[in-house]
Amino acid sequence: MVTKRTKRPGLALGILAALLLAAIILSFLLGRYPVPPKELVGILLQRIFPAIRPFWADTMETVVFNIRVPRILLACLVGCCLSAAGASYQGVFQNPMAAPDILGATSGAAFGAALAILLGAGSRLITLSAFVFSLLTVVLVYLISKVARGKRVLTLVLAGIMVASLFNAGVSYIKLVADPSDQLPAITYWLMGSLSGATKKDVAFVCAPMAIGLLPLFALRWRMNVLTLGDDEAHSIGVNAGRIRLIVMLCSTLVTAASVSVTGMIGWVGLVIPHLTRKLVGNDYRYLMPGSMLFGALFLLAVDDVSRNLLAVEIPIGILTAFIGAPFFLWLITRKGDTF
Repeated sequence: MVTKRTKRPGLALGILAALLLAAIILSFLLGRYPVPPKELVGILLQRIFPAIRPFWADTMETVVFNIRVPRILLACLVGCCLSAAGASYQGVFQNPMAAPDILGATSGAAFGAALAILLGAGSRLITLSAFVFSLLTVVLVYLISKVARGKRVLTLVLAGIMVASLFNAGVSYIKLVADPSDQLPAITYWLMGSLSGATKKDVAFVCAPMAIGLLPLFALRWRMNVLTLGDDEAHSIGVNAGRIRLIVMLCSTLVTAASVSVTGMIGWVGLVIPHLTRKLVGNDYRYLMPGSMLFGALFLLAVDDVSRNLLAVEIPIGILTAFIGAPFFLWLITRKGDTF
């Protein structure tokens, strides 16, 4: 990858931030239960200025703080993390098709969640099981690559494909033996990916691992530029490519595991959004990383708004991201003059 970038990437980042803020405000107003703008402003300001006397129904306040705030925050956090992970993997693997599931993290999470549902676990244990198995999957992939022969990056990718296939087979077997009237529908719905039922506890659960993963990715974004030039060039200017690649992989895995553990399988965000961001800010990771974070949060929040308002029945967000992401990516790669 080259370091070509647009003349004004800072302006593009500012526009993305403004659009994200506007989308957050709009998302508070959308939903099955209407909350007018005046009441919304009053509800939010009362938390800062308690002296404001309520002129809204108690139900509105419950909807805003117990349903929409957690869901909006989770949509932004998950979109931000998946996009950041996708951009990071594309840089360290020097592969434009790299995505957050390249090392099998999402397949491991799916197996963990399906196993917990089969065993009759509650929602909190399902989330925890998905998170733990996601991390264990990537650890297993890394250990296999350590003992495998060949180039480290290639063996990582191949090990990821192999382990992901094994866990996908495990999910298929669990679906085969699951109770078709209760457990099977729950597993199927989790695999579709959804933000419905998001709670404050979900947000609290993912905040720490997401912060631990995102902060190093943001801090190391200039070193990712060096990794895209190749290991030899990185060593020539004093950058330990292997160490940086390991740190980036660990952080990307952590944020991916945290994301899918609370939302289920949401694809295409980590693959498509970094490429779209490159069209706006270029390939320089100093701008690409924050741009991908902002754009990912904006995209997933917008898709979630559509999923919960388009039809009478909420559409799982994983279905919508595939419907939007796959055709758009095909258009992206077939445009004349565009290269990865």
